[in-house]
Amino acid sequence: MSIKKVAIIGSGTMGRGIAYAAAISGLSVNLQDINEPSLEDAKAYHKKEFDRAVKKEILTREEANRSFEAINYTTDMKESVKDRDLVIEAVLEIMELKASIFKQLDELTPEHAILATNTSTMSPTEIAAQTNRPDKCIALHFFNPVPRMKLIEVICGLETSEQTIEKAFEFGESIGKECVKINEFPGFAVSRMNCLIGNEAMNMVMEGVGSPEDIDKAMKLGLNHPMGPLELADLVGLDTRLRNMQYLYETLGEKYRPCPILTKYVKAGHLGKKTGKGFYTYS
Repeated sequence: MSIKKVAIIGSGTMGRGIAYAAAISGLSVNLQDINEPSLEDAKAYHKKEFDRAVKKEILTREEANRSFEAINYTTDMKESVKDRDLVIEAVLEIMELKASIFKQLDELTPEHAILATNTSTMSPTEIAAQTNRPDKCIALHFFNPVPRMKLIEVICGLETSEQTIEKAFEFGESIGKECVKINEFPGFAVSRMNCLIGNEAMNMVMEGVGSPEDIDKAMKLGLNHPMGPLELADLVGLDTRLRNMQYLYETLGEKYRPCPILTKYVKAGHLGKKTGKGFYTYS
């Protein structure tokens, strides 16, 4: 079975990015969300991205229109997943929410369908335990912004089959990504390291070691990082980063204790780029 039909559950930053990457590669895509305004925002984002691809001569106008039309936007989960080969959950990093969605997906999807979570830190084994097909469950950790980031971390749960892993790699390659296989452990590889670096940068801001601008500049010029850790945290969303840090703190211990300034910013509603204010101010 080759993966031709994909559904993405959740039309936020990651879900809409995954939908774009799949559609531009010729796959049939259903993008589902319970929130109609979020779906409208995703549709506007896709139109902008396809127009950008035409302007940069990545796609012809005909190819862009065809890819845009390959995305179906819906609030109906049952209809969105009933004939899919792969369903990717891309909702908030809340275990109870992910577990509930996987339980529904197990009942609504065809028997052959692979169920994937886009979690950046959480256990695919625990999520898969809500289903009767743990062998067909896996984590596919995409990176933001999905259209331009090449990596997918493929994280195997305790009962994930070799066939499911193979199909996950084939899917990743079919949408122009490179995959790495990571054995399950809290935070996997990238998030575990990235959260630690970002949290230390926040501690340095709090301690007065340097400004966010200078700390980010030092990381970019001194270690050749394409983006500073504080810029990246603002892009990801400080609320998302806090949830990740809380999970890693609970599972891996003291060195992942969230920086107090991160908690303070989230309580103030300063969530980064999406709200216009985080470690930086955005117009």
